[in-house]
Amino acid sequence: MPFTLSSPDIAAGSTIAQRFEFDSFGCSGANQSPVLRWSGEPAGTQGFALNVYDPDAPTGSGFWHWVLIDLPAGVHELAADAGAKGGAHLPKGARQIRNDYGIYAWGGMCPPPGDKPHRYIFTVHALSVPRIDVPDDAPAALAGFMVNANTLAKASFTATYGR
Repeated sequence: MPFTLSSPDIAAGSTIAQRFEFDSFGCSGANQSPVLRWSGEPAGTQGFALNVYDPDAPTGSGFWHWVLIDLPAGVHELAADAGAKGGAHLPKGARQIRNDYGIYAWGGMCPPPGDKPHRYIFTVHALSVPRIDVPDDAPAALAGFMVNANTLAKASFTATYGR
């Protein structure tokens, strides 16, 4: 069985709905994270991490919209708005790392007006460890380094958004 990630809210290859857009920086979306589901992780998976990344952001290094670590191995779905500030809708034990907006939450899409639509890559990592050893205030890049160092497999899909 292949390791897969999907969303009933955002189909792979589709245009992302405006409700997932950020609610600041000139954007006026609802800033809600979508429902995400995964299955088919390899044997030995002890936990998961999930991230959303925009490689087209005009930063020189892309933009991390959501970095979620320490998802327990028994979790295979995130509910709508799981990425709300404060983490009240997250599975027990999961942690949000500060994204590139500087918040510990989902940070929706907000590409510059007039840019060609940006790609948003949603990725879930099956991990060989139950927890990622980074402090709560770790930058997204450090969390990403540690996630990749402990990844058994990953599943992704990409969708686009422009304004």
